[in-house]
Amino acid sequence: MKRVEIPSRFFFSTPPAPCPYLDDRLERKVVTLLAGDDPDGLHNTLSHAGFRRSQDLAYRPACDGCDACIPIRVRAQGFPLKKSFRRIWKTNADITARILPSEATREHFDLFHRYLTSRHSEGGMVDMDYSDYQAMVEESPVRSRLSEFRKPDGSLFAVCLIDEMEDGLSLVYSFFDPDEDHRSPGSYLILWHIAESERQNLSYVYLGYWIDQSPKMAYKKRFYPSEILTRDGWQLLPK
Repeated sequence: MKRVEIPSRFFFSTPPAPCPYLDDRLERKVVTLLAGDDPDGLHNTLSHAGFRRSQDLAYRPACDGCDACIPIRVRAQGFPLKKSFRRIWKTNADITARILPSEATREHFDLFHRYLTSRHSEGGMVDMDYSDYQAMVEESPVRSRLSEFRKPDGSLFAVCLIDEMEDGLSLVYSFFDPDEDHRSPGSYLILWHIAESERQNLSYVYLGYWIDQSPKMAYKKRFYPSEILTRDGWQLLPK
């Protein structure tokens, strides 16, 4: 991998804000701009160091007295489908998928808004309008795509904004039809991207942060084998 040097003066810290995952805690982030002659190289380097992307920024938690957010990635090659995953895969066998350019559409935004209203009505993203959504999808200096999923009748089932990295796919943000809980859509989207990474001969699917104390984020450890970023580098997460 090409090494990209990042001057420390280009990193900034955000002010404390309520943590969206753990009660009675404050979050802070260290952020930097994905810019320069090789933003994809910078993005890969920072992702390997546990950063995530939001539009043209890379960020990582830097909270005082808390290290609950742990970067996690799934090993895609030869990923074993345990019984529950095989059941989810079979349930969604009628779903069709395709990868598209990262361009916003009104149809996608309508599903995005339905999803937020149903699942995250108290979060800050629920107030996003179409222009905000368009910026989230399209303002990327790195290789980004949308994976789109449709039901047999052609209606939209799910969308995922993904970054194409040198060693895997990074799931930036996913949303789905909130009326389709019986399909386990969140787990299905991860399984599909694991299969797609394996098909493309990529090693990993980057899932962002695993927070064992948060019900919203603890589920990620179910996708085993996975690796977490430690002080000694990426290590296999114990079962």
